[in-house]
Amino acid sequence: MLFISALMLNRLTLSTKLFYRFIPPSSILTHRNLGFNMNMERCVVRCVPRESKLTISFNLNGSDKQMLREQTEPLGKALARIANSLVKGQNKAKKSKPSKERSETPEADKPEISLRVNETRVPEDTVNARAWLDGAVLHIGDSKYKVELNPPTLTVCELPASLMAGFPVCPKLEMEFGDLSHSKFNWFKESSPKAHARGDQDCWTEAGRERVFTPSNQDIGLRVMLRCTPGDGSRFGEPKELVSPGVVEAGPGTCSFDNRHMFTQKVTDESSLRVVSYNILADVYAQTDLSKTVLYPYCAPYALELDYRQNLLKKELSGYHADLVCLQEVDKGAFVGSLSPALDAFGLEGVFRIKERQHEGLATYFRRSKLKLLQQYDIMLSEALMTDPLHRELMEKVSANPSLKEKIGSRSTMLQVTVLQSLCDPSRILCVGNTHLYWHPKGGNVRLVQIAVALKHMKQVVTEKHPGAGLIFSGDFNSTPSSGLFQLMCEGSVSENHDDWASNGPEEQIQVGLMNSFQLASACGVPAFTNYVGGFQGCLDYIFVEPHVLQVEQVIPLPSLQEVTTCVALPSVSHPSDHIALVCDLKWK
Repeated sequence: MLFISALMLNRLTLSTKLFYRFIPPSSILTHRNLGFNMNMERCVVRCVPRESKLTISFNLNGSDKQMLREQTEPLGKALARIANSLVKGQNKAKKSKPSKERSETPEADKPEISLRVNETRVPEDTVNARAWLDGAVLHIGDSKYKVELNPPTLTVCELPASLMAGFPVCPKLEMEFGDLSHSKFNWFKESSPKAHARGDQDCWTEAGRERVFTPSNQDIGLRVMLRCTPGDGSRFGEPKELVSPGVVEAGPGTCSFDNRHMFTQKVTDESSLRVVSYNILADVYAQTDLSKTVLYPYCAPYALELDYRQNLLKKELSGYHADLVCLQEVDKGAFVGSLSPALDAFGLEGVFRIKERQHEGLATYFRRSKLKLLQQYDIMLSEALMTDPLHRELMEKVSANPSLKEKIGSRSTMLQVTVLQSLCDPSRILCVGNTHLYWHPKGGNVRLVQIAVALKHMKQVVTEKHPGAGLIFSGDFNSTPSSGLFQLMCEGSVSENHDDWASNGPEEQIQVGLMNSFQLASACGVPAFTNYVGGFQGCLDYIFVEPHVLQVEQVIPLPSLQEVTTCVALPSVSHPSDHIALVCDLKWK
């Protein structure tokens, strides 16, 4: 509404003299007191100041018309274009009639066309941008069209390809001039299988009125339909109806995260934050021949498909009712097309950082009712090491070993840094780090360099950019609790002689003592495993926090070994990734 108000103010300012030539100030009325017939057809006008053209849309004799006109063009030309369109339609109809039925005077059939406000004609020399006012009436012969200027309009409206019983269906919705929180949602399901395809009367039965719909087992084999009516709080736009591409299918039954949801049934209060860190397995890796035949041969092929796994992910993540979610291995397409629409429906807003030269990256989501975004300070770790003077000393040490320098420089590892502020207490500011470090089992030396760059970068953020901000640093660190990286994070230092410096042999070894100026602890401790695949089981993922800023209230128990190995290992038909989400509740101090 602020945007529309500013638009109208701008028009009035630019055209005061011309405007009042045909509309007396006392006659400017609102939608509610214009007194038009509510059955009047709609004429939708989209006019945005930053664009050169406006769009006029209406239905003429059963045919949808959409005209693109210059905003600076005189109204008379636009009306003449409408008249010509009508005459062309009439001529086509006449050609199909016998000659004796044709009109002898074509011009006599041309209707009178005008644009009026309170029955006062808008002068035809008025430019389009100032003529098409909200609430005006377009007269075409005896027909009248009520002008709606920039009404709430859906620009994207899609249903997911895969629907499963017991799993939330989250439509992808985008709109102009409106807000999803002020829109209406009506869900329907088929009265019987294939009723819609057969064209049965009354084939739809209403099933829900929330933004998200969760089909039940009784809906298996049925299509669903969504009717979404966009709104802005004071008016509604044209509704759109979507029928699901496929029918509701059976779900996998009990999932690995169902028991965990018993601990996260409600959102935390203002004094606490629920944090999730999760490597969700990028589709670009799940669909390789290596993944299907070597890494995850025990996983049913359909359970590795993105649509299937996205259903599980959306249910799992929504059930945690988290305030802060840090994800790794997020496909760019999944972030835009699936995860963000779903998590937005559950109150979470997200930012994305793609990994250079890859199709996946990092995503950080935060609950918009509790936190707001202040700034982002994302970096590529290798680039920062080699170009930022902040890391000059470390770079000199790395440069002493050309082989190691080349390996580190070729990595596109990202650090996503998001600074958030509490809405209830603006003094509470969080610097949230999210990363996915180098994966190779013999890459401990590379990871030590990467973590050193990350820590120093975030220290600069909390000292120079946002003094006093607390730190949460989460991600897939690809490091076990016995690693030098974990020692550096939790004990504050790692010696130049640590075994990890020689993790790939002496040819890549350097000797660097590292210090961590943060005092950090692993909020979820050291689980037996956060990654469980056929050839490896271990703890690689962590949520590091500053205990003097945030105190651990609750750690959500991880799935048991029995739950994880029901289908041999991860991923599986009941678990969407080869990693397990870390979830904990933190209390502000």
